[in-house]
Amino acid sequence: MKIVILCGGYGTRISEESHLKPKPMIGIGERPILWHIMKSYSYYGFNDFVLCLGYKGHLIKEYFSNYFLYGSDVTFDLSSNNSMQIHSCESVEPWKVTLANTGLETMTGGRIKRIKKYIGNETFLLTYGDGLSDVNIEELYHFHKAHGKLATVTAVQPSGRYGVLGLSEDSTVLEFVEKPQNLDAWINGGFFVLEPEVLDYIEGDMTSFESGPLDKLAEDGQIVAYKHNGFWQCMDTQRDKHTLETIWESGKAPWKVW
Repeated sequence: MKIVILCGGYGTRISEESHLKPKPMIGIGERPILWHIMKSYSYYGFNDFVLCLGYKGHLIKEYFSNYFLYGSDVTFDLSSNNSMQIHSCESVEPWKVTLANTGLETMTGGRIKRIKKYIGNETFLLTYGDGLSDVNIEELYHFHKAHGKLATVTAVQPSGRYGVLGLSEDSTVLEFVEKPQNLDAWINGGFFVLEPEVLDYIEGDMTSFESGPLDKLAEDGQIVAYKHNGFWQCMDTQRDKHTLETIWESGKAPWKVW
C-alpha cells in the first residue's frame, strides 16, 4: 500500500528555515521531520512511499540519494580514482521511496491527482510533510476498511487556530469550517486513508484538497473521522519547531513508537 506525503509547499510561515530548504527537510533533532513521519508509518509495516515534490524538491532527492552514505563509515581514496570503501552501516530502512515532481505552484489536491499513476486502483494513505502524531496507523487503516466509505480523516483537538470538522454522532464528516471560536472542536489532523475514487473529486492542479474535494466528500457522506485523543503537533512556525525539538530532546517523544 502506498503512503503519499505532500512535500511541495513553500512553508512561508517558517521562512526562517524554509528559504533554504523545503519544510519537510527542516530538522527535529538530527533528522528531517519527514524522516520522523516515515519512521512512524514504517513501524506499522507501511514502507512504500510516494513523495509529492515541489519547492526545492531537489534537496529531498539529494537526501535520499545519499541516505545510505549518511549512515555509513566510509573511506574515500582520492589517490585511487576517488574509490570508496564502505566499512559499516547503520540498519537500512525497508523503504521504497518514489520522488514525484508535482509542480512548483500546484495545490495540494493537484499534487495528489498528479501521482495517480503511482497509486493505481488501490487504497492509499495520505499525510502532510509537517505533522507528527502517535496515531496508530494500523488501527486507522482497519477503521477505514470497516466503515466502507471513500475517505477517513484523522480528527484531533489542539488549540483553536485551525479550521474544524463538523461531525455527526456516528463520526461522519458533515462539513469543514474555517477557524471557529469553539476551542474544543475537532480539526483535520491529516493522516488520511483514501480509496482511489477520491481522485475523481479533484479537478486539476489548482484544486486545494482541503476545500473542494473534502467539502464534496462531506456533502456526499463519504468521509468519516477517526478521532485521535493522543499526541498531535504540526510544524507551521519556528515556535512549533522548537516545541517539537524540546519534546524530542527530552527522550520521551510520543510519536517515537519505533
